[in-house]
Parts: sequence; C-alpha cells; structure tokens
Amino acid sequence: MIRGSKRVFSRSDMAHPQEAPLFSTALFPLASRRALLFLRFAVPAIAVALLFASPASLAQSSPKKIIIDTDPGTDDAIALLLAFHSPEVQVQAVTVVAGNVPVEMGLDNALRVTSLVGRCDVPVAKGASRPLLEPPATGLFWNGPGGMGGAQLPSPKCQADSSFGPDLIIQLVHKYPHEITLVPIGPLTNIALAVRKDPTIVPLVRQVILMGGGITGGNVNAVAEYNVHSDPEAADIVFNAGWPLTMVGLDVTEITLVTDEDVSKLEQHPGPETSFIATVLRYQIGTYKGTGIFHGGAIHDALAVGAAIDPTFLTTQDMRVDIETRGQFTRGMTVANRKNVVEKETMVDGHAEAIGVTPVQPNVHVATGIDAPRFVSFLLSRIGNH
Repeated sequence: MIRGSKRVFSRSDMAHPQEAPLFSTALFPLASRRALLFLRFAVPAIAVALLFASPASLAQSSPKKIIIDTDPGTDDAIALLLAFHSPEVQVQAVTVVAGNVPVEMGLDNALRVTSLVGRCDVPVAKGASRPLLEPPATGLFWNGPGGMGGAQLPSPKCQADSSFGPDLIIQLVHKYPHEITLVPIGPLTNIALAVRKDPTIVPLVRQVILMGGGITGGNVNAVAEYNVHSDPEAADIVFNAGWPLTMVGLDVTEITLVTDEDVSKLEQHPGPETSFIATVLRYQIGTYKGTGIFHGGAIHDALAVGAAIDPTFLTTQDMRVDIETRGQFTRGMTVANRKNVVEKETMVDGHAEAIGVTPVQPNVHVATGIDAPRFVSFLLSRIGNH
C-alpha cells in the first residue's frame, strides 16, 4: 500500500470521468486532445493499479522506518554506517543492548558512530545491561580493544536519549503503527523486554529482520550462534511473538566475507569514515583469518540491514524454528524444521506407534542463500567515499 497519500481515487472517479472533465478538448488541437484523453482515462486506471500493487513493487516509494537494536561491536558499526548511508531506510532510533561489549561501552560506541556521520537527530538509548536469566558474555576477542577493532573515534558530540531502550521501541511502534521494521543485530534482550512489557506492539510492527541463529551450525559451539546463545530465553520470546520475522543467520553471513583487497579499494578514497571502516575491517579480517576458518572478515550484522534495504539479496525458506533453552550441548540452538511436519504417534500396547505426520506452522523466514558478491559490492559502494 501507499502510505501517507492525501488523495485516493474512488469508484466514482473511474465510473463517471465525464462528470469531472480536466479541460475542454475544444480548445486544443488533435495531439493535445489525445494527451487530454490519456489524462482523463489512463491516469485513473494507473492510480488504481498502484493502489492494488504488491508491497514489493512499492517498496521504494518511501524510506522504510527502522529501529536498530545493537551491541556495537565491529560488524555492528559497519551495519550502522550502511543504514545511515542508505536512502531506502530511515533510522528512527538506535537502542543498545549488552552483548559484544558491556552496555555502557556499547552506548558510547553507538554515540561515536552517530557523531561520525553527523546524525545526532537519531535517538540513541541504552537498554538491557544483561540477559534475562544468565550473566552477560562479551566478545572482545572478536571485536578488539574498545569493541571497535582498536579504531579510535573522537568523543561523541551526540547525547544519549534518556529513555530506556525497550521503552523507546514501544513508544516508536505506537507512534508509527505498521511502519516500523525492527532490525536487532545483537542479543534479543531489549526486544523481548519490549514484548513482555507491551505485547500490543507485536501486531503493530511491520516486520523483524534479525541477525542471529543458523540452521547448519553455530559459532559459539557446534550448534549455537552468539546472539541467540547470549540470551536464549529472550530469543524464545521474539521467535514466538507472532510477527513477520526474517532470520539472517550464519548460513549466509559466514559466506559473505570482506577481503584485504576490498579494504584496499576503500582506502583509495580517504576520509574520516573510510579510515575508521578500514581499521575495523582489517581487525576483523585478521582475527577471522587467524582462526584458520575464514579467508576474510564476516560482516554478519550488515546483512540484516542489507535485507531491510533490499530483500532480494537473500533467498529465504519458511520454517518452524524453536529455540533450545535447556540442552547441555545445544542451549541457544535455533532448531529449524525444514519440512514443517512432525511425526504423529499414538499409544499402542504401552508403546508409541507412528501413524503419520502432522504439519507445524512456520514462524520464520530463514535466509538460506545470499548473493554475496553483489552484497559486498553494494556495501562497499555505500560506506566508501566518506
């Protein structure tokens, strides 16, 4: 649908165009008359076509309002810069959660990044300082000194918003019903707290696009990805809330890598942002290559922002995804049902007997594929030259 339109064509506009002539054709030559006929009959038809066009076809009609919930973090910083330099999205707020770094450090990093791009108009609010149940677990090994790979940014000019992060999310969702896309790129504590405090926001959120999870393996252990593993109870709330949810997980982020050659291209366009980005990316690349697992730096969180900008970067499959909260070896696992059925059983002579299958309702659009070269090229074109 087209939001914010002041004029809607009614049935009477189409049924009786002769009752409201745009101009008198008697005053114009033949060519002009043909143009006027187009205006009288074709324009209303075009308007009707637009009115009933699919959301995807109208996706670029106005910027998508997004809230980024983040734990910055190296790849978080890249994701923020991508969002701020993309006219397709309009960042309504940045909320900070404990994760990669303690929440106070994350807040300071978020303010430094928003100051770097001159966006002090965007509220930045501190949220949860710990998961719902467990102690926090930071990831400074992967993010370096200060959480930014050792990159130094000036003290922030922007000031933190006084709101508690989850409260700011609730406020903005009610202010812009059906317009806000939540983009959580850290542990899901803030989003879960918002849902738990005010469940009425769920049907008012346009969609959720999160970085987290994975259906073919983990990065904390064999099966669990860091953001979900950091607060599985929060993830369980978010995944089962009932809103449209896209999971951009390790299945696509670990095959979308930035290389030293990519950073060298960025450095050909020197500037404050480019210098910062190059330092962050080189730290990531060096750390990932040092593990012997990757040949470049994984820019996990930027892919969730990329999917908000252009969903065609991804291939998705609808699946039932549940969060494991109790397993000794599998806590934090995103358990995906690829076929969306479970075995149906009945008790026969004291034992369970399979009698068929029962369908289960998918709750997640799971990213299963990515046009990685196109996305990396897109990312570098947006965050370079600054």
